[in-house]
This record gives sequence, structure tokens and C-alpha cells, in this order.
Amino acid sequence: MTDVVDADELLRRMHRARTCALAEGRSWRARSEALRSTDPEGSREAAVRTVAYEAVLRVLDEVLTPGRNADRRSPAD
Repeated sequence: MTDVVDADELLRRMHRARTCALAEGRSWRARSEALRSTDPEGSREAAVRTVAYEAVLRVLDEVLTPGRNADRRSPAD
């Protein structure tokens, strides 16, 4: 099933996705830190997930507010 959505709804969904990615990234970062001393492998896996959510967050930020984070880019970009 395919729903047709207008631009406002698409924007709302993207903002919700950004909020979710931000929360998930924070959650995985906290989990990584909590597991660091007791479960190094679990901590590494949580750190990888943190990086993945940070990447999603950067993409959504660029789509929602183009150019706002231009000064945060690495020199290689």
C-alpha cells in the first residue's frame, strides 16, 4: 500500500525521524559507556550503533536545514 503525503506531512515525518535518531544515538552512547568495563564487545557494538545513528542524524539535519552544519564538516568533505 502506498500513501500519498503532502510536503508538510513529509517534513513532520522527517522531524520525528530526527528526534528518534537523536534519542537512539544518546541511548546507544549511554549503553556503550555502561558496558565499557563489564562487556567490551557489547560496548563496541553499542558504539558502532551510536555512529550509525549519528550518521542518520547528520543526513536528516542537512535535509531539514541545508548548510547549517557546514562548519562541522571534516576537512575531507
